Amino acid sequence: MKAVVKTEAAPGAKFMDVDVPEPGPKDVLIKVKAAAICGTDIHIMEWTPFAQARIKPPMIFGHECSGEVVKVGSQVTNFAVGDLVAVETHIPCEECYMCRTGSQHICEKMAIIGVHVDGVFAEYAKIPITCCWRLPKDANPDLGAILEPIGVAVNGALKGDINNKSVAVFGCGPIGQFCLGAVAAWGATKIFAIEPNQYRLNMARRLVPGATFLDPTKDDVVKTIRDATEGRGVEVSIEISGNAKAAKMAFQVVGKGGSVSLVGLQSGPVELSLNEDIIYKEARVFGSTGRIMWKTWYDIQKLLESGKFDPMPVITHRMPLAEFAKGIELAKSGEAGKIILYP
Repeated sequence: MKAVVKTEAAPGAKFMDVDVPEPGPKDVLIKVKAAAICGTDIHIMEWTPFAQARIKPPMIFGHECSGEVVKVGSQVTNFAVGDLVAVETHIPCEECYMCRTGSQHICEKMAIIGVHVDGVFAEYAKIPITCCWRLPKDANPDLGAILEPIGVAVNGALKGDINNKSVAVFGCGPIGQFCLGAVAAWGATKIFAIEPNQYRLNMARRLVPGATFLDPTKDDVVKTIRDATEGRGVEVSIEISGNAKAAKMAFQVVGKGGSVSLVGLQSGPVELSLNEDIIYKEARVFGSTGRIMWKTWYDIQKLLESGKFDPMPVITHRMPLAEFAKGIELAKSGEAGKIILYP
């Protein structure tokens, strides 16, 4: 089969022939229908310190996808050939304290598809049944491929109550776009979208036209939000960009008794005034990673079934898997939403 392989500990990757994997007793083999590019894939392609600390070449990368089950392992009873599935990225051990107490997504021995084991930028992929989410037979494979990043947004947004609240979302990349659509669907009364990239800001305008859109390179974000909330600040602040200045601002705009969800991964330390930004406000702070298994997936299902949010416009480009390098460059440029690759 054809696959995108990180062949060596250096920048780049190759589109090449590899063997079709054989599923283990508790795995399924899927024929990948659609895969999506994530920021992690950019790190792997460029061989950043993030990738160097995790990736052991040679390996297939990519982790967001949907596919059709074409073979099942000897112990698989709950999936069958022909099932369409979306893939949960995190592989829990199912034995540690966190797994046994309902927090599989922060398993103590966590492995990640496309990072620690072979991924989905391929014609076929071996997926543990613990990572399979069954889709309706008539589901759009493109939608299935973006459920995982939608889940990142949903998990971060639902750390606190959203309905009838004022919400600030920092970062309007694809996950930020999903977050904006979700909080609007869940009844946020005032939404502020903060993003310096004009392409992304314009995408957000089309997705959630009733929000207030702020460019931190031109607008006084803190003053604008406080003025719009009678000086109190927002009740919910969600940081998705991974930018240190944005993280600091997320705390500055949250009001007393409010909550801050930290979703974006920071590349270094972030300086905060704990007294002013958290303690005196009695602000609640949540770290958010991945998706709660499987609560977040059911939350996504209910959100989509409500008909109040269509995430498909966040997909802006589609191309063959063979053009993966072009897709990754496009994702790096910031001039795209979600990019789908077809094997």
